[in-house]
Amino acid sequence: MKIALAQIRPKLSPDNLDKHIEFIEKTDADLVIFPELSMNGYKVKDALLEDAFEEEFFKKLSFSKDVVLGAAIKDDGKIFNSALYLGRDVYKRHDKVHLPTYGVFEEGRFFFGGKIFSSFDTKFGKTVMFICEDVFSGDAVEFVSREKPDLIIVTAASPAREFKDGKLLIEEHWEAVLKNMAILSGAYVAFCNRVGFEDGLGFWGKSKVINPKGEIEKEAVYFDEDLIESDLSHHLTFTQKYFLRKES
Repeated sequence: MKIALAQIRPKLSPDNLDKHIEFIEKTDADLVIFPELSMNGYKVKDALLEDAFEEEFFKKLSFSKDVVLGAAIKDDGKIFNSALYLGRDVYKRHDKVHLPTYGVFEEGRFFFGGKIFSSFDTKFGKTVMFICEDVFSGDAVEFVSREKPDLIIVTAASPAREFKDGKLLIEEHWEAVLKNMAILSGAYVAFCNRVGFEDGLGFWGKSKVINPKGEIEKEAVYFDEDLIESDLSHHLTFTQKYFLRKES
């Protein structure tokens, strides 16, 4: 089974569907993953009142393969930062639980937070979705350690910050967390981060696939749109989970 990470530069508007279709048609992967808020752009702010989507819009979409995308979703008078898994036989929505409201981040001012993490079945096995800040929480790490999913999908809109020895310091932090999740669960981790600039923020990309041993298998470029593909090995996932059972 093959996945693809579509590291795109969304417009700051709800007019991004054509960009998604363009990247979906570039690959023969079974699943194409897009970044956080890929359908709206990140720094939406007050425009959310007009630009957020009704969930029914996505339930009516049909693609030739499974797709994970990010969108601002209106639900019962509230707006959520959501990741949606759209498959032929699967529909799943995850609302971002941990909303950063510090430094350059203002999500808590504009979104309502989700309540839970959950797993669901896909053609890749047990699957979990997180959005950006979610993975830096102890409860997310505890969740994947307990649930032992086969695939962990992480969508992100992570802005570039301090460089250290020619590498972004924030990327080192991300790699540490993502590799830890892969090792603790025996799962593949697919991290899709956006690129482009919005309101003074520059997003660094470098999307990556990490295997169940905590190794980076595929990696996108810095700061530019990219599409990377990776074949997932069921045998490797099974083997790593076997070792986890033996050690527990």
